[in-house]
Amino acid sequence: MTYNDPVVFHEYAIDVADACHERGIKTVAVTAGYVCPAPRAEFYRRMDAANVDLKAFTDRFYRELCAGDLATVLGTLVYLREQTKVWVEVTTLLIPGENDSDRELDEMTRWMRANLGPDVPLHFSAFHADFRMRDKPPTPPQTLTRARQIALGNGLRYVYTGNVRDPAGGSTICVGCGRQLVGRDLYELTAWNLTDDGHCAACGVLCPGVFAGAPGGWGNRRLPLSDVSRE
Repeated sequence: MTYNDPVVFHEYAIDVADACHERGIKTVAVTAGYVCPAPRAEFYRRMDAANVDLKAFTDRFYRELCAGDLATVLGTLVYLREQTKVWVEVTTLLIPGENDSDRELDEMTRWMRANLGPDVPLHFSAFHADFRMRDKPPTPPQTLTRARQIALGNGLRYVYTGNVRDPAGGSTICVGCGRQLVGRDLYELTAWNLTDDGHCAACGVLCPGVFAGAPGGWGNRRLPLSDVSRE
């Protein structure tokens, strides 16, 4: 499960999404992508974007660590890309010794390029020991960088590192001129060189995504829920 996967509370998630759309609020599903075809179609009719966890690229990992299967998740990714207008991104948590080999990363990113295209963003996140997996060390930053280089080498254009401080791996680069389009340092935006509709401000090449003008100036701050409830 990915956090509290919305497919687990399917009906409630749909009701919330409908209520959001009535108020002009976009909906994003953070999900493991493990869902049957019929409810999947009903669910994603209400979603504007999805970040799908592709937890590994072996049946062994999904069977032994997730009690699931890889094919179902791959099917969800292909469905989202080919049959919906949902904006899709993929996240893989790299766990030392479990899903971080060069071979597996090469196979996974080749599959993504062939089946999802070059522009679906891929996020490699660092693991830290918690809950039922305390016997593994944290992911070295070098592993994330290596995974990113493999993915870029296989033709994926937007590959990022996460859960680490890595401005280079966290930023978006224009595929046309190489200019930094969006600079990121953890949760802080350090640069923004896009037009309001998502084109590079220097060369005009479109950066795939969903854009609605320049970002605000909130910065790297947190807002307590008690303050939200009073607004």
